[in-house]
Order: sequence, then C-alpha cells, then structure tokens
Amino acid sequence: MTSPDETPAAASEDPAVMQVNGPGHYKALAHPMRHRLLFALERPATISRLAAVLRTNKGNVAHHLKVLVEAGLVRPAGTRTVRGGTEQYYARPARALHYTGPGAAENTAVAFQALGAEIAAAAPDPFLVLRHLRLTAEQVRELTATLTALAEDTPDAGDDGMRYGLLLGLYRPHDPDGPPD
Repeated sequence: MTSPDETPAAASEDPAVMQVNGPGHYKALAHPMRHRLLFALERPATISRLAAVLRTNKGNVAHHLKVLVEAGLVRPAGTRTVRGGTEQYYARPARALHYTGPGAAENTAVAFQALGAEIAAAAPDPFLVLRHLRLTAEQVRELTATLTALAEDTPDAGDDGMRYGLLLGLYRPHDPDGPPD
C-alpha cells in the first residue's frame, strides 16, 4: 500500500511531457469530461474528490477514469485506508500532455469544450484576452519561448496558494486568402 504522497518509483521517472498521438488516446479523449478530469488531476486524487471538484457523481467519474486508465492517460497512484475501506488515488502519467499526430486537430475542439465548461464554472471575473497580431517568424519564436517559460517556470505556491488555471496559446488562424502553410 502506498499513500498518494509516496508515489511509486516508476511514477517519479515519468517524463514531464507525455505525447498524446495514437488513435486510442484520441478515442479516449473524445468526451469533454475526460479532459476536465485531466485538468483536475494536477495532483493525485480519489474518485470522491474528483466528483466534488467537477460537481458530478462518483459513477460518472469512475466510468470516465476507467477509459482514461485503459488508454494510458491516467494511472493508479497509490491507496489509503480510511474508515475500514481503501481509497484509490489517480494521477496523470506526466505533468503535461502534448497533442500531436492524426486526431490532434479534431481533439482540440473537444478540449476547448472542456476548457469552456471549466471557465464558465470559475470564480467571478476570469481574466481572458484574445488578440490577433501580425508577427515575424522571429517574433513567433520569441513569444513561444516566453509563453513556454511562463508556463514551466512559474513557481507553484503549493498548499499555501489558491488554485488557478493558466491557458496560454499561440496559433495561426486559418486564412483562405492568406499565404499557403
């Protein structure tokens, strides 16, 4: 028996970024609730905790977790005995997921449905900005590096801080009249 704070050695060797690129991954991620579960698993959690965070029932969470576990997108992360029973904790296999390959574009729409639901349920006045810019290739490289550093290097306050979501993105909108890709 391991506690969620005593992660097995194999889990600590997991890479920081998991490549999500196979049909099994994308099939498992075809439902917005599964993305929401991945968002909620910033640290190991039980089905009960996830149901409370996502404001849904435990049966719904258990079903979607099972699909994610079978696809390798979530893993068991230890157990804890409570009131004569055993709670199973679950975790993401990596801190971040990188969507690539066939299915990535279609899955982005499902992921954004889940993000929309999370933002709609957020505390009042979330800060959101969408701005279109005209950038050179060098500016794109610099901005991408800055956004990557912001996402990866911002220190986590741990249990002393409030939980926030940080959504960063840089993309080139489709322009049928623009230059070819």
